Amino acid sequence: MPILAPPVHHLRFTVAICKTDPQNATEEETKDTKMSEPYPAADGLVRVYPAREPNGTGLVWAHGGAFAFGDIDMPESDWVARQLSSRGTTVISVDYRRAPVPQGWSGRGEDAATPARPGHHYPAASDDMLAAWSWTLDTADRLRIDRDRLALGGTSAGGNLAAGATLRLIERRAARLPALVILAYPTLLAVQPAPDAALRALLDANPEADRFGPDVVRGMYENYLGGPVEHAPLGAVPGLARPVDLVQFPPTLMVNGEADELRVSGEAFAATLRAAGRPIEVVTEPGTEHGHLNRPHEAAASVSIDRLAARLASLKSPSPAPQSLSAPTSPRASQNQTAEQEPLPLRSHKTPAAPA
Repeated sequence: MPILAPPVHHLRFTVAICKTDPQNATEEETKDTKMSEPYPAADGLVRVYPAREPNGTGLVWAHGGAFAFGDIDMPESDWVARQLSSRGTTVISVDYRRAPVPQGWSGRGEDAATPARPGHHYPAASDDMLAAWSWTLDTADRLRIDRDRLALGGTSAGGNLAAGATLRLIERRAARLPALVILAYPTLLAVQPAPDAALRALLDANPEADRFGPDVVRGMYENYLGGPVEHAPLGAVPGLARPVDLVQFPPTLMVNGEADELRVSGEAFAATLRAAGRPIEVVTEPGTEHGHLNRPHEAAASVSIDRLAARLASLKSPSPAPQSLSAPTSPRASQNQTAEQEPLPLRSHKTPAAPA
């Protein structure tokens, strides 16, 4: 897996791109290109994968890589985006700033260490997710995305970034939240509960899949945070959220790997969402290890793509509120009403804000 420098808005892209940024495109340029090829936008923060036949849905998407590795050319970013865009969803892949790589550290449960590289601690990557979300909302009309059908998601550490960014949007009382959050084999806790007996047996039977033990995961988060995990904000460790923190969390689709210890944190977060009364669908893809969307040759990757595409296509714009019909009033009642009545104040609905 190539290790690229953190994005500083002068990226080179290795896939075919359209050089036209829709924010600056003339009508004729947009018509000529038909916005059919992926292209960089937002000063290099994102790569846009226009839907071939747009159905109005959109997805802001983040790759994985232990917060410090990965890029937007890896399959779980590029292949996933191309697959979904071929089925009607415009995908905005985020080239977020990555955490540093300390000397002698692999960070992914692998034996081989990667050469040291500087990087950015939290909240840099989370800020980039929020910036990409804001840019997509601002550009939705040009991208042919219905803002009410715009989702946010990611894989592994990218799933953490998607969940954390959503919590920060809630904390900021954002005017618009994602219509759907998609979490593919996410890591959501820095200190995970022990796997149950069934998962432990799967990992014991497949030592290559058993690479996300407590020390590895904790070290990954300490590197991401730039310090200890104690008292970490919810934006960095979404799995710490309580039900009261999640009462506004959007509907969520979670696809976990079967022989994957990170599944424990995803299932814990899903349980908290249920306790908060939020819609949550959890699928454990049979026969998979962590990161199966990064292996398109495996049948399970295509199965998961079908799940994601179907769920995105099912998103609907909210129906306009019906106009209320006034009940007939007696002449005496009409005389007692003023020509214009002050509306009743909206009932306050406040929830404790999650720290970000």
